[in-house]
Amino acid sequence: MSDDTLPLFPNAPFEAGGEPPASRGARASGDQVDAPLAERMRPRSLEEIVGQEALVGEAGTLRKLLRRGRLPSLILHGPPGSGKTTLGRLLADQIQAAFIPFSAVSEGVPRLREIVKEAERNRRDGRVTLVFVDEIHRLNKGQQDFLLPSVESGLVTLLGATTEHPAFEVNAALLSRARVLVLEALDPERLRVLLRRALEDGEQGLGAAGIVLDADAEELLVQGAAGDARQALNALEISSQLAGSDGRITADIAREAFQHRVARYDASTAAQMLSAFHKSLRASQGSAALYWAMRIIRAGEDPLVLLRRLIAAAYEDVGLADPQAGIVATQAMQAYERLGPPEGYLPLSNAVLYVANAPKSNHAYTALSAAQEAADRVPDAPVPLQLRNAHSRLMREWGYGKEYRYAHDYEDAYVELECLPEELSGERFYEPSDRGYERKIGERMRERGQLP
Repeated sequence: MSDDTLPLFPNAPFEAGGEPPASRGARASGDQVDAPLAERMRPRSLEEIVGQEALVGEAGTLRKLLRRGRLPSLILHGPPGSGKTTLGRLLADQIQAAFIPFSAVSEGVPRLREIVKEAERNRRDGRVTLVFVDEIHRLNKGQQDFLLPSVESGLVTLLGATTEHPAFEVNAALLSRARVLVLEALDPERLRVLLRRALEDGEQGLGAAGIVLDADAEELLVQGAAGDARQALNALEISSQLAGSDGRITADIAREAFQHRVARYDASTAAQMLSAFHKSLRASQGSAALYWAMRIIRAGEDPLVLLRRLIAAAYEDVGLADPQAGIVATQAMQAYERLGPPEGYLPLSNAVLYVANAPKSNHAYTALSAAQEAADRVPDAPVPLQLRNAHSRLMREWGYGKEYRYAHDYEDAYVELECLPEELSGERFYEPSDRGYERKIGERMRERGQLP
């Protein structure tokens, strides 16, 4: 029998597609009456999960792991509302594990000691202990170090969930003992499936209320949720409460439900948006660069973070093709510091558009990298005698400065003079491009014989 035909944990408490025990994954009816719609509509089985086919589909990673009879320690990384917590609960059901949640914020090492003791008892009883750590990036170093031996020995199966990039927040030792699985934000079609499922569910959803969702209102809810299932369902619930006696949710009602929505912005999204901003500048896409700049500012970021990146882009990607770009970017930062928002956004906008539309060259940047490599390769070469200052008669006798030629004594203030150590003689780190002002630099270097 192949792995693909093996049952999912044949001793599990329910068959694939069936109902799990109400104590874990199921949507209970009594104690969830007052729970938010998003909580009531949590999937009760892997089959009910919408999206994440790469993980829970028939050929998904988690399906394959479950078929092999042992679940390794996992870290689920994905944006809010992508189903990390729900998936953790359902995985515990699938493997008949003792599911123990741990809060990195409110609990510490003493609680972890209790969990380890409980895991040892569970092992004696033949049970797996699954420790679920929501927002695992909040675990401090002491907590991570304490967990490490138990994860390494297999005493506990760690299941972490995080919106932050694990490589930035989880220490390398713990990360190497867990497999990172990525959950994606839900696309519009899958969000529509969730909304319609909630509208039709008469037991835990809004089916009994007779709510009618207009097509344009549905589109607003989908777009406003930005891939977050929880936001979509919460907005649907608020919209249903704002609806009139006819139970109809119009576009105006959906818009009102979302009027105070705060865009997601954390360490992970901040890094990605700054990357998008910089790459838009490099690609000479001024409108896109302005869009990302405004997204970042609207999310509450200090505009000086953007301006520092703008200056870096001016010198890295525009460089000597337009030396004015670095000056414009630096002056924009100074202007913002003097003006503050919102007037300070004007010099920011001007500088963004200037840098984006300036001719591009990274040849000064690559010259720096080449010079750094040479400095690492030849770190101890002596300064050539002709470049040394002769501060004393003895130094002059040694030949310090003997063959030095003062550039201003020559035509065009240029003179042939070896200025590199003997070990690097003849190497050239900078070759200008033929774009913008750098073309003139290249012509001047060719006139001097510094370029072929």
